Amino acid sequence: MSVENERIRTVFNEKNWNAIRTSDSWQIFKIMSEFVEGFETMSKIGPCVSVFGSARTKPNNKYYKQAEELGFLLTQKGYGVITGGGPGIMEAANKGAQKGGGKSVGLNIELPFEQSHNDYIDNDKLLNFDYFFVRKVMFVKYAQGFIVLPGGVGTLDELFEAITLIQTGKIGKFPIVLVGKKYWQGMIVWIKEIMLTTEENISPEDLDLFHIVNRPDEAVEIIEDFYNKFMLKPNF
Repeated sequence: MSVENERIRTVFNEKNWNAIRTSDSWQIFKIMSEFVEGFETMSKIGPCVSVFGSARTKPNNKYYKQAEELGFLLTQKGYGVITGGGPGIMEAANKGAQKGGGKSVGLNIELPFEQSHNDYIDNDKLLNFDYFFVRKVMFVKYAQGFIVLPGGVGTLDELFEAITLIQTGKIGKFPIVLVGKKYWQGMIVWIKEIMLTTEENISPEDLDLFHIVNRPDEAVEIIEDFYNKFMLKPNF
């Protein structure tokens, strides 16, 4: 037995290790249940756009107001709005969708210190998840586009996962729009100067996988233009 294995056995005796393995196996059923509930609910909703951004954004912030306008404008074009179900940008987009009389969907995540769902989600369109990866599948599979407002690490995670899936051909291309040029410009400069030019870690055409705008109506127009050319359908 290697030194590493001896160390592991010191921490986990065989009884405890077997219990962990059994727990992991049963966890599969919980994961499956989240996928089944998500697929059954989301498949009935119809064309939607996922809107992302910070949970910390306050109602007096300009990006909150833009997210609310976005939610409203999307419903006027026949799209439902999907958010992470929490406060901040998510709340604003759901609020706008409700104001516009459209479908307002919330994919809430159970967290120990954050978030309860906002009050602007349709009662039959609120889903609660324990697993981030299941939740992210729902964001991508049932959205016809991503609109990303200023946010933190979680927002970046969702943005770059979508770009990666499109870049690698795991899903078909759909519109990804960043709102707020001032907020995103530092990241875009770094992508162009370091990732692309200095290190050559991406290709020039990868920059075509997303758009940057300043106004909600510009974001909606990009999505409309895309689906004037391509058919609406689930992404995989």
